[in-house]
Amino acid sequence: MFFRLLMESFRRQRRRKTLAGLAILLGTTAVTAMLALALTIGDRIHKELAVYGANIIVYPTADLLGVKVGGVDIKPSSGGAHLKESDLQKLHGIFWANNITGVSPELSASMHITTYSSKNGMGTQAYPVQFKGYWFNHEFGQIKTGAPALHPLWQLQGRWPVAYVPNHISETFDAVIGEALAKRLGVKIGDIILYDPDANRLLAHTSGFKPRLEIVGIVSAGDGTDNQILMALSDLQMQLFGEGAGGGPTDAISRVEISARTKPEDAFARKDPDTLSPKLREVWYCRPYANSIAYQIREAIPGAQAEQVRRVEQSEGTVLARISGLMWLISAAALLAATFAVSAAMATAILERQGEIGLMRSLGASKGAIAMLFYAETGLLAIIGGTLGYLLGSGLAAWLGARIFSNEGAVTLGTVLNPVLLPVIVALALVVAIAGSTPSIRTTLKMNPSEILRADV
Repeated sequence: MFFRLLMESFRRQRRRKTLAGLAILLGTTAVTAMLALALTIGDRIHKELAVYGANIIVYPTADLLGVKVGGVDIKPSSGGAHLKESDLQKLHGIFWANNITGVSPELSASMHITTYSSKNGMGTQAYPVQFKGYWFNHEFGQIKTGAPALHPLWQLQGRWPVAYVPNHISETFDAVIGEALAKRLGVKIGDIILYDPDANRLLAHTSGFKPRLEIVGIVSAGDGTDNQILMALSDLQMQLFGEGAGGGPTDAISRVEISARTKPEDAFARKDPDTLSPKLREVWYCRPYANSIAYQIREAIPGAQAEQVRRVEQSEGTVLARISGLMWLISAAALLAATFAVSAAMATAILERQGEIGLMRSLGASKGAIAMLFYAETGLLAIIGGTLGYLLGSGLAAWLGARIFSNEGAVTLGTVLNPVLLPVIVALALVVAIAGSTPSIRTTLKMNPSEILRADV
């Protein structure tokens, strides 16, 4: 009998049930879309803001130490200290290793160059130029990374250098020259550059001098890179330090840029972990703050000092906080509107069935049984509307993501549907349906059945 009454209510009040179900559908669609975006908004914003560079910088701790004799700072301008490229493999062992999305070590050197080409021949002047050694499309664990990956706004004509170690005097290295420097020197792709730390020694040699560079690309970065020459890191290490025989380590690097997915900074993130209790320190350590990731990097790499780049990190946190707040506001507004719409639809439906309610009460039906009947109706509407809202909301989230975020890939069924959200959305739909129908049900059950039947005669 219960299921018969339930089915009859849907057959006789199709319009009212449709309105209530539509309200639940629209509300859960909006909430699903917002929740689906909110679950991935951090990674998406990180990718969008990655064009501004790394959010963690690692450099030798020795660069922080002043070297003075008689009050005069004699520390080299380049810092003089180096990290080891081989130590970067230790990043795979830190707690937040999977949050690291890009790594770019670099080696800096100041040398003199002179140019020649098939047209103008050998140059007669040595120019001081800043050299930088980088990774280019380098495999690092599960990712391919390097300077171009961390600086996607760099514009390249030609190609990036390919690492190569020559084994006789006639071989050359690949190099990319900055756009401003190329214009100043009149260098183009295919030209040859000779280089050496000593300008006099450079000019004393002919074109057969061993350190030769072939310009394979011209880069435009909009910063100091436009006046530099870029080489493969291993090639510059070889020229500066040799193969370890009296020249120092062959894997020396000046600093490292790291891009990592992080949690926006709050007051707890700015705490000094060494002053916290063991329990709080563990909580701080296990949260993906930029500070905690930098702390773990300092622990993993000997002689390293790691710091967050606040300009990038704070911009990411500010944008994420504002967008997340807006999403939660939209979700709350959608659920509240759906609750009011369900309440209005159910109030009208119950009002039309007052005679039926009075008759059931007169025949001995309890208030609990009648309330269960109406809650079953709204619960069924919630399950159907919530499921459809989940499907439509997932599609809406994919559509919005593809238009808001420029780095979205191809949309597939796996990227659209998040199974974890389905029970959450259905539960929210049930809450909306019950909250919207409860006032009307309680009001009707308080009425005297004899008064209802007399009013119906």
